[in-house]
Amino acid sequence: MTVDGQIEGFLEALAAERGAAKNTILAYQADLSDFAAFLSRERMMPHGASPRDVSHYIESLSSSGIATRTQARRISAMRQFYIFLMREGVRPDNPMADMSVPKIPQSLPMYLSEADVDVLLNTARAWQTLPGLKAYAGLEILYATGLRVSEVVALPVRALATDADMLLVKGKGGKERIVPLSELAKAAALRLRDATASSKVPVRYLFSGRDHRFPMTRQGFSLLLKQVAIKAGIDPARLSPHVLRHSFASHLLANGADLRSLQKLLGHADIATTQIYTHVLAERLQRLLEANHPLTW
Repeated sequence: MTVDGQIEGFLEALAAERGAAKNTILAYQADLSDFAAFLSRERMMPHGASPRDVSHYIESLSSSGIATRTQARRISAMRQFYIFLMREGVRPDNPMADMSVPKIPQSLPMYLSEADVDVLLNTARAWQTLPGLKAYAGLEILYATGLRVSEVVALPVRALATDADMLLVKGKGGKERIVPLSELAKAAALRLRDATASSKVPVRYLFSGRDHRFPMTRQGFSLLLKQVAIKAGIDPARLSPHVLRHSFASHLLANGADLRSLQKLLGHADIATTQIYTHVLAERLQRLLEANHPLTW
C-alpha cells in the first residue's frame, strides 16, 4: 500500500466507523500529509517510521515555532494513524507509544456580555431584508441553543414542520441530541422560513445559500453576523458563531445552570470539555461569598 493509500485507508475508517465530520477528516489529512512530506526527505514512509523518526518530526514542529495547539493536534493524528495500522496488521508496534503531547495552555473562552447580545439582537431585528431575517434568526437560534455553526447551517426546513419547542440536531460524529428552542428563536426561524418559501427552487435548508438547493457556508454565515456587529457599533472581531456559543454557555452558568445540563445542551461527549466554563462558576461563587460571608460586611 502506498503512503497516500495508507492515509486514505485511515481517513475512510474515520468516516465509516466513527462518523467523523468532513472538516475533521480534512484536518487529519492535512496533518498526516505534513508528516509524510517530512519523512519523504529521508525516503521514508509513515508505516515504516521508527520512534526516532517520529521524535525527529516532533522536534521539528517545536523548533519551527508552530502553535502548541497545532503541534498537539498533529501528534494526536499520528497516534490515531498508528493505532489504525496496528489494528490492520500493517505494523506490530506503535512508534508513538512513549511520545508526549505538548501541554496546551488553558485559555478562557471569549464571550459577550448580556447587554452586547441584546444590542445585537435588536439591531438584527430592525434589519428588514432577507439577509437581516437570516441574521436575526441565526443570532436568536445560536444564543438560545448554543449550537455549533455547522449544526445551524445544516438545519433543514423540516426541522420547523411541527409546533414542537425542540430541535433535533445532528452533531459531531452524527450523534443526535434534542435542544429546546425559545419562543423568540422559533418565531424568527418561522419568519425566515416563510420568506424563502416562495422561491421557485425548493428550499431544503433554513439558512439556504445563493443556490437554494444548498445551505449557507459557515464563512458566509459568519460574515453575515459581522455585518450585524458593524451596524450595532460592536467590533466585528469580537463576534463569531463560536463566541455566541460561548456566550450561551457562560450566561447559563452565571444564571444558575449546572455543568451536566450544559454538557448535554452543547453536545460535549466529555464533561472535561465543558469544564472550560468553570471560570463563570468561580466568578459566581466569589460574588456569593462577597454578598453573604460575615467577614465581608
